[in-house]
Amino acid sequence: MKKVVVAVFTALLISPFFASAQENNSDEFSKWQVRLRAINIMPNESADIGVIGGDVDISNAFVPELDFTYFINKKFALELILATAKHDVNTVSSDISAVGGSTNANVDLGDVWLLPPTLTFQYHHELFKNFKPYVGAGVNYTIFYNEDAGDVAQGISYDNSFGIATQIGFDYMINEKFFLNADFKYIFLSTDVTVDADNLMSGLSIPAEVDINPAIAGFGIGMKF
Repeated sequence: MKKVVVAVFTALLISPFFASAQENNSDEFSKWQVRLRAINIMPNESADIGVIGGDVDISNAFVPELDFTYFINKKFALELILATAKHDVNTVSSDISAVGGSTNANVDLGDVWLLPPTLTFQYHHELFKNFKPYVGAGVNYTIFYNEDAGDVAQGISYDNSFGIATQIGFDYMINEKFFLNADFKYIFLSTDVTVDADNLMSGLSIPAEVDINPAIAGFGIGMKF
């Protein structure tokens, strides 16, 4: 996974310079733009949970997102996406009979905040007047913070992790400066989780490999400058 991330990141750094060399840079264009979106984060979660088994359920989140885009030329750009969101976490159909519970229990694992800065390399195309679709791909790094284990377990920890991001969207120009934006991203994201359940049984630690893989749909407004 680390080799894949390094390869993608290297491509992101190198590709723009080749593209820039081929582009006619004599024409003036706005090199920067900023967008403010409302986004719906929809995890496509699954998990391999040790000891108690079962699966995982992670709640959706509806939050604001801010991004900054730098245009290398008229067609190629780099975008930095910034947002943070809180998600509720539960296990599904877990066997906690060893601690006096059900063999088919949903265990509340509290909530966690995610900070997932994402850098994408984009290709933009003016399909017709004022309508500018784009596609992108890049690297995500998700930071987990303010973990709350809930009322069942004693503690919980999440490993920060890299992921691969894909993106498609469009800008619709209202005038030369302002535009509307619709955007869809899918991030391939996994993390290792450790649940400290020593309060339920001495020495009980529950490991889990969790795929989050969120789909993120957003709509907003932007400005060129």
